[in-house]
Order: sequence, then C-alpha cells, then structure tokens
Amino acid sequence: MNQSLADLSHALLEAARKAGADSADALAVSGTAVSIEIRKGALETAERSEGVEIGLRVLLGRRQACVSASDTSQATIQALAERAVSMAREAPEDATVGLAEPSQLASGWDLGMLDLADPAGEPAAATLETLARTAEAAALEAHGITQVEAAASHSRRALHMAATNGFSGGYGRTSTSLSAVAFTGSGTGMQRDHAGEGRIYAADLPSAEEIGRLAAERALARVGSVKPRTGTFPVVYDERVAASLVSHLLSAINGTAIARGSSWARELLGKQVLPTGLSLIEDPHRPRIGASRPFDGEGLPTRRREIVADGVLTGWVLDLATGRRLGMASTGNASRGVSAPPSPSTTNIDLTQGVASREDLLKQMGTGLLVTSMIGATINPTTGDYSRGAAGFWVENGELAYPVHECTIAGNLRDMLLRIVPANDARAHLSTRVPSCLIDGMTLAGA
Repeated sequence: MNQSLADLSHALLEAARKAGADSADALAVSGTAVSIEIRKGALETAERSEGVEIGLRVLLGRRQACVSASDTSQATIQALAERAVSMAREAPEDATVGLAEPSQLASGWDLGMLDLADPAGEPAAATLETLARTAEAAALEAHGITQVEAAASHSRRALHMAATNGFSGGYGRTSTSLSAVAFTGSGTGMQRDHAGEGRIYAADLPSAEEIGRLAAERALARVGSVKPRTGTFPVVYDERVAASLVSHLLSAINGTAIARGSSWARELLGKQVLPTGLSLIEDPHRPRIGASRPFDGEGLPTRRREIVADGVLTGWVLDLATGRRLGMASTGNASRGVSAPPSPSTTNIDLTQGVASREDLLKQMGTGLLVTSMIGATINPTTGDYSRGAAGFWVENGELAYPVHECTIAGNLRDMLLRIVPANDARAHLSTRVPSCLIDGMTLAGA
C-alpha cells in the first residue's frame, strides 16, 4: 500500500532517531504535471510526469546534513537516515543550526481560507491542447504574424513536513497556465513577444483567444525596432517588468546576504529605502495565490508584515539560522526543498500603488524610455550598481513614438528605489504585485 506523505515524513523521523540523530526534520513531496506545446500548428510536446520525493535533515549537536531520494521504500528510508547521520558526524559545527522551539511552531491554520487547490480534477491532455491551439489561432488571425508557439499546462503538488520538535503539517496547491509567443517578420527583422497567465483555479484564467490576441498585438508593436538615444533620461518600467526592481531590494535584505555582510542594503535597517508614502507588504495568506502558505519551511507561522513602512526599511528576511547569526528572531520566511536546509525567501509582495495610470506616467515623463522587456543583468550585490539590457518604446511628448531594442539601462539601486513613482496598474492575481514605475535620471546606452 502506498504511504501518505504524512506517513512518509514520520517514517523518516523514526529512521533518523534509530540511526542516532539528536533531532531531525523531514519533507515528503508529491507532484503531477501535464504539459502541451504547439509549434507551427503541430503538436510539439505532450508530457505527463508524476512522482514522490523525500528529504531528511538530521542534526547531531550543531552539525547537520541533508539527504534526499525519490524511492520511498522502507529500505531506502532506513539507508537514507543512516547516510545522513554518517554525513552529519563529518560536517563542520555551526552554532546557528537547530530546529524551532515547540513554542514557536505554527498551529491551527485554515487551509480552506487559503484556497490553494482547485477542486476540479486534472484536465485531459486534449483539453489543454485545445486551449493552446485556440490561443495559437487567435494570434495567427492578426495580419503579419508568421508563427506562434503556444503552451498549456497543469500541475498539482502536495507536501507534508514533520520534525522531532513536534511539528507536523502539510498542504497542496494546483496551477494551470496558458501562454503564447508570436513572431513577425523574418531574418534580422524578426520580432517576437508573448502573453501568458497562470492561476490556482483553471476557471480564473483569461480566455485563450485573449491571450493569443495579446501576444500578437505585442509582437506587431515591436516591428521596426531601433536603438534609442544614449544619454540620461527618465524610464518607465512597465508593469510586466517592474517587479524586478522590488526583487533586487528583496535580494539585498535577505538574511543570507546581510549575515555575510555582502549586501548594498546592509546599513539601511531603519532608514529610507523607498519614497515616503510607499510601503512593501508581505502577505502569505492571500487566497488563491500560488506563493501563499500557512507555515514556513521550519514550521513557523507565516504572517502579514510591512517590510518597508512609509518608505523605511523595518526588517530583514530571516529564517532561524540567519536570525541567530544576526541576533534576531526568524521572520517566518524559511523556504526549503527536499535536498537542502532551509534558507530565507519571501512569499506574496505588494508595493503601494499610486493614483496615476501608466499613461499618466508617460505624460509626466515627456521624453524617455518605456521598458517592456529585459534581458540579462549585471547587479553588484555589494554596491548596488545596476545594469540591464532592455527593449520597449521611445516616448516623445508623453506618447509612444517607436519601438526600441538593444539598449542598456544603468544606475544604482539604492538611488533608483528612492526615486520610484508608482502607477496604479498592478494585476491583482500576481504573487508579487508591483505597478508600472517611473524613475528619472537613468543612464541609457543605445545608438
């Protein structure tokens, strides 16, 4: 008989005790996924996968080791535990490792409130293929589109975590996604762009026709792209790419970077990092959002908090180990997989929205660059110096003038974030909700 994920995690703990571990935590994860890809009108890929993975972390005093496997037999579980304990004996001591105290653990969470799993069954491959073909057909209806690649997928994932400190809990989540990439032109004149959406509930997805048409519209708008001017200009980051600005800040305040002393934000706790009036809020309990979760990777309760309040940085992103290194409490931000110990990461993030539309920001900008896509990144984690490749549209007198590509945007993140002016167009269903943002005084390298 197949064991439940809870049974597997507790079997791993029992094996760890018998092998000599002082303490341990275990994770069991199951997943199924089906995906369909259409290219040039033909079925390119039809795949389905399913499996179970198990992971065990054992602790001997202040030494730890992690092991994982995809075989869930009792013999493998026993061998896994023995191997982990043997590895831990050889590991270096680390004063910051250790499980949470029982008083710190999450309890009484409401999975129904989070609503993370679509009760509808797994869609048939034929259903996903129909969605992809419909998106493809809608894109091809646009004059000038020469090729479309469309994909549809569905996944269902469940996990259960248990530890010798008494924690035991699990949850599942689903995801359905649909995307299309449209091409126009040929050779060096070829342009492409895409549209795509993903949701916990398949019924919440936009129509396949809408996604296909948007991909085509975006690709056609890229025709005739040229390099923009070189100089210092304001830049509007479109909502499609604006979240990258916040991600750079979150990386800088991650406890791992702070504990190492390698972050450009290491001296900014309690100081202004965003303009007055803007806050950055983490809320792990938003319903039907893919990154929501009732507890973190160490069994601690998750909670809503203002990481930045009225422009001022209020705290780091910490798990237990980084918190101990810094003499602080965990912020409930531990994340982990089956093969590695916990590390800090955020969940759902909201940047305060403004009152202006993106079009209003363009008018305020006057002349400058609207960025709709980015490639590559050179970010100095210690100084915050920033350089990224970009494409989008040149703006004259507040209006889109022509498409541009092959340019580089440069600045310093610490200064850039203090000059952000947000619009009001963040999409509600995203885990990281950041609207279009205007930043003046950016250095552009183009023609």
